[in-house]
Formats: sequence, structure tokens, C-alpha cells
Amino acid sequence: MWDIFLSARALKGVRGAPFKRTTTAQRERAFALLSFESKRGIVVVVVLISRQVSSFTNISFFSQNTQTLKNNRRRIQKTITRSEAIAQQPKENQTMSAMSNTKSVAAIILGGGAGSRLYPLTKTRSKPAVPIGGAYRLIDVPMSNCINSGINKVYILTQFNSASLNRHLAKTYNFGNGIVNGGSGFVEVLAATQTPTSTEWFQGTADAVRQYSWLYTDVKNKDVEDIVILSGDHLYRMNYMDFVNHHRRTNADITIAVLPLDDKRASDFGLMKCDENLRIFEFSEKPKGDALKAMQVDTTLLGLSAAEAKQKPYIASMGIYVFKKSSLDEFLNKKYADNHDFGGEIIPFAARDGYNVQAYLFNDYWEDIGTIKSFFEANLNLAADEPDFEFYDADSPIYTSPRYLPPAKIQNCEVKNAIISHGCSLSDCKVNDAIIGIRSNIGKGANIDHAMIIGADLYESEEQRAALLGAGEIPIGIGEGSVIKNAIIDKNARVGKNCTITNVNNVDFDDNEAAHPNYFIRDGVVVVLQGATIPDGTTI
Repeated sequence: MWDIFLSARALKGVRGAPFKRTTTAQRERAFALLSFESKRGIVVVVVLISRQVSSFTNISFFSQNTQTLKNNRRRIQKTITRSEAIAQQPKENQTMSAMSNTKSVAAIILGGGAGSRLYPLTKTRSKPAVPIGGAYRLIDVPMSNCINSGINKVYILTQFNSASLNRHLAKTYNFGNGIVNGGSGFVEVLAATQTPTSTEWFQGTADAVRQYSWLYTDVKNKDVEDIVILSGDHLYRMNYMDFVNHHRRTNADITIAVLPLDDKRASDFGLMKCDENLRIFEFSEKPKGDALKAMQVDTTLLGLSAAEAKQKPYIASMGIYVFKKSSLDEFLNKKYADNHDFGGEIIPFAARDGYNVQAYLFNDYWEDIGTIKSFFEANLNLAADEPDFEFYDADSPIYTSPRYLPPAKIQNCEVKNAIISHGCSLSDCKVNDAIIGIRSNIGKGANIDHAMIIGADLYESEEQRAALLGAGEIPIGIGEGSVIKNAIIDKNARVGKNCTITNVNNVDFDDNEAAHPNYFIRDGVVVVLQGATIPDGTTI
């Protein structure tokens, strides 16, 4: 005889009540709710506890996402029976449930190259591991988009400085515990490696995927029909399943996420032309001058208004793609086996050779965090009165590593348009138009204006800080009386008292590491290196 225990989430007011003592209506509602939750990708764990060797007693249902379950429960306005839940399931000719759709989709996130344009932030870390927004890393954006889209098969390809990225992923995203969505989910980090058939490192975006193409054709991924190719250094929020469903509706071999652009930014992107059915027939990689003007199109075909189309006459690739799995395998290993790049070679060649290459409009905020300038501006914009992008979205949150830190401590400070992360300590200072990262310590009289303090990996106790100061050394953080403006202070940096870091000479570029090994100037922004020490009274 089975006694089934259902949690209070499934049966209101009957917590710990054995199944045989619940009513039929309560049991039907519980099963309907659990069915509803499982369709949405909610984890349901079944625990069997044995009372005697010959019999089991309880089955209790739990979830790893209690907040989502609360939201789901609020959405159910009336009690439904199990039969009603079954009747509400989509017919075969209707749209499949999100759970069914996402099982047939895998994602590959490209870790990027050496990150030279983001140097020195990439001196000891890869681009996707660069901190952003005070408490996040760039990799959290595509990973969270995958989670919020229901995609739980994720590969991440890395090559340069991947130690901190691997550590962050291992602490934050664990889909491989055997219970998520029937045990089919995973996050796997794939590093560039040498094999008996390949002794080269990744030669480009397509070559990186090619070297691991045996994985997505493996039996573990037999249900996968489409593969989303993502970049690890973009800032945006997207439902990838809308992207995939457009790809499927058009029966495309490749679908490219595109956005309309104006003249100012268009030359920095790969541009394209497409017909009235959004089928792409022409590409141009970062054109200039007359070649740029030749790529102007009527972007009303994307659904833009006439006024908006006049301002944004270019269609630009976001570097985000959906491939039909069979087509991807054909392109990488047969048709274009000697080509190494998606945007510059494989996708234009596929369009040229008659394959169905489609455009998918994404007319929302998107930023390529490829340079120090774009990184700096995107971060400070997060703290604006009306930011272009917010991490605060209850429906599509951006996840990151769980940290058990106290709230920020702010004493007698003037703060305006700033993000101050958890674990920070600020005393008698001014903060304006700034990002203050986790565990930051800002001393008395300091002035942080139009700057980013990335934070610290560890705390120094008051006793440790006093001992350092007594020995003439500098604690982690910003010292008393220092002025930081138009600067990025990287993690674990030690800035002494009464320093001025403002780029006083308005230098646009200075990477003379021999002359000043503790800082660089890129795009007019001073970047103090990770773990660097800036002595008291220094002026930069």
C-alpha cells in the first residue's frame, strides 16, 4: 500500500496529509498543478522513504525554484481537475508546449578570442568572465537567457584565460545533477584541445564548433533538432524560443538575429539585404564609404515605421544564429569544411549557394561589449535614471553566482545615480554616476564620479586593514580623500589615500606597461589593473 505525501505547494492546507486521507478533488488538483509545473520546466523531485523492507511509505514533491512555483500558483485562478488539465493540452496540430520545444534545442556559447580590445580587463580572465553591473559576469547574460527560454542543454567553448570563467560556471549553473527536466539538462565547458585528428587551436567561430561537432551529433543529443549559437560578450535580454520558432516556421537552414542601425554604427557590423520574406541574399562585412551606402535598404520590411526606417536604413547581424542541426553538420564537415568563420564565410556562402538563410528582427536593447569604451558606457548606463537595460526584471531575471553577503553599509554619504552592490562599505563619501561592485570599501572623503569600482573577492577585517595601514601598506579598496573619475578600478585593487585618478591629461590611449605597470588608458578611460596597488598621493 502506498501513502503519498504532497507538499503544501501542491495541496493548500493539507501539508503532511497522506494521499489516502485527501479528497479526490485535492488529489486531482495536485496532479494537475504538478503537470502544469513540469510543462514549464519546473524541477519536480520524487523522494521515496522506506518504512519497512517490503513497502515504501511516502512520495513527497519538492521544487528547486520556489519563487517560480509561487508565481505559477498565482496564475491559476481556479482549481482544475486532472481531466481538465489533460483536455487543455495542445493538439498535435497546435503549438507544442515550451517543454517539448526546448527539449529539441541546444545552445552553444562562444567564449571569444583573446579579448585584446577589452584589455587589460582580459589580462587574467576571458571576455565572458569580465564583471558587469556590480555583481554579474558577462556570461550570465546568455546563460540567463537560455534558462528563461527553457533551454537547458548548453555548451560553452573557451580558449583563453578560462580559469575564472570555469570556476564561475561550476558554482552558478549546475544542470547535470540527474534530476533537471528528467536528467536531460547540462552545462558543459569545452576548452580548445589537441586531438589525434586536430592539432590546432580554434581558428575561428565556426572552427570552434566544428572541433566539437561530434558532441551535438552524439546519442545524448538525438532529440536536438536546432542549435542556437550565441556570443558570451553581449548585453541584452531575449527569448530564444521566439527566435527558434521563427526559424522553424520558415523552415530555414540558418536564421540570423538582426537589428536595424543608423549610419553612425553600421560600419562596425556585418550588414545584409533581404527580400520581402526576410530571406537574406547579400552580405557585406563592416563596409565603409560607398560600400556602406550600397547596403542601405528599406527597413520597413522588418516591421519598422516609415520614420524609424528612415533613421535606421541598415540591417546588421547581432552574431547570434540558429542552425538546423543537420544543416550545421553539413556546412562544417562537408560543404565548407575549409572555412573557419560563421559571419565572414559560412553564412554568406550558404546564402550564395541557395540555402534558406533567414533574418529575425530583434528591435530592442543590445550592446556588443567589445571595447573598453562600450563596456564602460554600458555599465554606467545601468545606473542612469532611465537605463536602456535593467537587471531587475521579475519575469526574465539575470542569474549569477549565489553569494551570502550582508547588505551594503552606507554611512553619511551623498549617492546619486549609482548601483551599490551587496557587501559594500561606504563612509562619508560622494558617489555619482557610478557602479560600486561587491565587497567594495570606499574610504572617508572619497569622491567617485562617472566611474566603475569592480569590487573584491575577499574581505579584510578592520584589524587587518589597521595593521596594513600601520605598516605603511594599502588595504583593498579606495583610500580616504581619493578622487576617482572616468576610470575603472578592477577587482582587488588597492588605491591609497588622496589619490587622483581622473585622466588629468586627457590621454586617449596609453599602454606603456613598462612605465606604469599598474594602469592602462584605453578610449580615454583609466583602467587600474586587477590586484594593482596605487600609492598614496598618486595622480593619473
